[in-house]
Amino acid sequence: MREGEADPGLYDFRPYRNRTPIRWPGGKSVAVWVSPNLEFYEIDPPANPHRKSWAKPHPDVVGYGHRDHANRVGHWRMADVMTRHGFPGSVSLSVALCQHVPEVVEDANVRGWEFFSHGIYNTRYSYGMDEAQERAIIEDSIRTVREATGQTIRGWLAPALTHTPRTLDLIAEYGLTYTCDLYHDDQPAPVHVKSNRLISMPYSLEVNDHYGFFVYNMSPRDYADALIRQYDRLAAEGETSGTVMCIPLHSYLIGQPHRIGAFEEVLRHIAADGRAWITRSGDIADHFLRHDYDAVAADAARVAENAR
Repeated sequence: MREGEADPGLYDFRPYRNRTPIRWPGGKSVAVWVSPNLEFYEIDPPANPHRKSWAKPHPDVVGYGHRDHANRVGHWRMADVMTRHGFPGSVSLSVALCQHVPEVVEDANVRGWEFFSHGIYNTRYSYGMDEAQERAIIEDSIRTVREATGQTIRGWLAPALTHTPRTLDLIAEYGLTYTCDLYHDDQPAPVHVKSNRLISMPYSLEVNDHYGFFVYNMSPRDYADALIRQYDRLAAEGETSGTVMCIPLHSYLIGQPHRIGAFEEVLRHIAADGRAWITRSGDIADHFLRHDYDAVAADAARVAENAR
């Protein structure tokens, strides 16, 4: 590895084959969690010198209005389908939504959904933040969600997937137990932080509806087919060692009338299959920390020793 390309050492290398097996409750082979991104976008946010919030000059009425559909219409349509088929949400929350549209947060809380932080606004990025600013956002997230829902957040997905080099150390210091910001594996794994224990929770860009519809230009049925193929493969591989499938959603996309029907077929398929532990991200983290963390860490140490 050339100078300037050093691995940051956030997690260990472990080949996918011959790992210490992970076992999910009830003998299930794949833990499935659905992650609705309940977000709030400002129409004219403070400018970040590293990245523009909107592609068009202010005011980007079209971009703002499209995303505002989520909290007015899309959330309710998406949430009803999830509830109908027994899928709880693990909410990637722009915590300012607790003040701006409390009705959406209250609805998710009543449904028994879990909340973790996606920053304050999805139009304010971590690039360029100093430590005091980043600590303030973490503290605000913990306090705001607790006051609005009674829950204490345990997870983190950085706002618009933006970070600083200290983000993971800070969330672990504040007692959070998992991050969704690493996309390197289909199983949970320890993350190297300065204090406490933090794990990487498998999230997904590949089957994220934003990528499906905005990047890959999939039709609703193409996206649904991709989700079913993702599930079937992970469920089969999980017979050897439990896997994780995350379905990240944005209700202004999946909650559109022409998309929701195909997505409902996905939920029906998974619910009827019998191999899925349909659960929440925090429950997966708790189980892994209690039953698998030490064995996986030891497994990684053996791989590293054998590579010397």
